[in-house]
This record gives sequence, C-alpha cells and structure tokens, in this order.
Amino acid sequence: MRRIIVSPEDFSPASYPLYADTGSEDDYAFPAPRVRDRYWLNGLLFALTLVTTTMVGAAMQSDFDRNLPFDVERAFQMYTWVWRHPAILLQGLPFSLTLLAILLAHEFGHYLAAMYHGVDASLPYFLPSPFMGTFGAFIRVRSPIYSKRVLFDIGVSGPVAGFVFLLPVLAIGLAFSKVIPGIAHQGTLVFGAPGLLKLMEGIIFPGTPVADIYLHPVARAAWVGMFTTALNLLPIGQLDGGHIVYAFFPARHRLVSRTVAVLLLPMAYFSGWLAWAFWGVIMLWLGRYHPMVVDTTILSGGRRKLGMLAAAIFLLCFMFAPVV
Repeated sequence: MRRIIVSPEDFSPASYPLYADTGSEDDYAFPAPRVRDRYWLNGLLFALTLVTTTMVGAAMQSDFDRNLPFDVERAFQMYTWVWRHPAILLQGLPFSLTLLAILLAHEFGHYLAAMYHGVDASLPYFLPSPFMGTFGAFIRVRSPIYSKRVLFDIGVSGPVAGFVFLLPVLAIGLAFSKVIPGIAHQGTLVFGAPGLLKLMEGIIFPGTPVADIYLHPVARAAWVGMFTTALNLLPIGQLDGGHIVYAFFPARHRLVSRTVAVLLLPMAYFSGWLAWAFWGVIMLWLGRYHPMVVDTTILSGGRRKLGMLAAAIFLLCFMFAPVV
C-alpha cells in the first residue's frame, strides 16, 4: 500500500474515494499538513506546568521529610514561601520532572504515531493547575483520519508509551517510600490505590497494609500518571479509549460512550468522589460523538492484542475513588 500526500486544495473525499485504508494495495491519500504550530504557546504552557508541578512537588517533599501527610493547603502556601526561599523549588524537581516525563511519553506516543501515518498533529499542550500541578496534556489532530488502523494506532500509542515509562518510575518511587502506620488516613485527602500500585507495594513491602505506606513524591508522580492513563482510557467519545472502541466497534461506539458516561453519575455517589459526576456530565455533553471513519477493514491480530493490552492497562490503573 502506498501513501500519497496531496495538497489540501486538491484533497476531496467526494472526488477521491480511495482515501480510506482498505487493506489492499490500492493507493490512499492524506492531505498535506497545514503548518499552524505556535511553538511559543507549547513552550509557555510547558514552562507554567513545570512551575506548578514543582511547587506541588516541593510541598510533597517537605511533608515527606517531616513524616507529615500531604496537605493541599501547604502546597498553596508554597507559592508565597518560594519568593523568600527560591532554593526550596529544587526539592520539587523529582516530582515535577517525573510527572512531566510520564505525560510527555504519553503525548509523544500519540504524536509520533500521527507523524508515522502522515496525520497532521500538534505538539503537546500542557495544562497547569495549582492542585497536583497539572490537569494533564493533549495534542490536536488537525487533519481527518480515514483509516481505522491509523485511528487505533494513534489512540493506543499514548497509553502504552506512558505505561511503559511509569512502570520503572513507580518501582523506583516505591523503593524510596517508607512505612508509617496509618499515614494514608491522617491527611485531609485520602488517595486511592489502583491495582498496579497494590501489586507493586505487595512486592516491595510484603505484608504491609496499603494505608501504612507513605509514597515518595516520585511514586506519587507515577500515581498521577496512572490516574491520567485510566481517565484517558475510558471508552467515551474521543478519549483514547473511545478511539480504540471506535476502531473495533464503530457501530456501537455511541451506545458504549453514553452508557459509560451515565454510569459515572451514580459512581460519584457510591465512591464519594464527586468529580466523577462532573466528568460524566461533560462527557454526555461533549463526548458522545466520534468523527466518522468510513473503513471496513478488520483490525489485525496484532492490533487486537494491543487492544487487550490497553484494556489491561486501564484495569490496572483505574481507581473507583481516586481522592476522597
């Protein structure tokens, strides 16, 4: 199969019916990318996110060194302390650099897959936040996708790349963690423990209750990475999980999206994490639909295995109650 790059002016699905990847030796085409990158914005958002994650990381490290549970109020106070003691930011780098590396691995997984298939995509946009330092990151896909195989590859590459990176990071972070009886329930926030974290804690701290393990900031960065990975793999709309579901079951995508979004509403009540309700409403409003991909190709066995791997990653990283 050959890929033909044509100018956007000459590209028309109505006049060129072979734009879909049919699995045959026929030619298919993608429009030539339009360059609209604003690198200054990518850099500015990354720099702001580096600052906010470093602030939060410095507060985490300070609490960790003093055997105090992580307190969000102290993290906010860090913004005033840093003006008098800027060197304190160095303590936050293990958390911030680890977290940003995980997010970069995830987003560049998407980006490189898009570049490989000739799909026009932006560099990652990071979203700074005073709480936990970031709301995550995203890339913009700026050209249509005409193949389920391309859609699947772009959708699955991010979670897999991020997961491969966070596994050793989590192990290293747990190696620096420590045991303090009941530490998990002493703070104002109680963080959930995904299956992967419980599994690795059982290996590194055999016989120790999860509530007694105080995570090092590097391990906490891996926790945030697991949380964002699970959130992106929810099978809704144009999330990574939604792309994967559409690639396998395009006719059922809307039903699956609506069902999962609706289930998030009662889950907020039973889990105690009200953000599930907010996320469910947003997904019901914005995430029910997916751009049509007219392609009858059946995904290969290798991609089906990758799809099952993505499902396993979701189950390992998912938390019923992330923060209560």
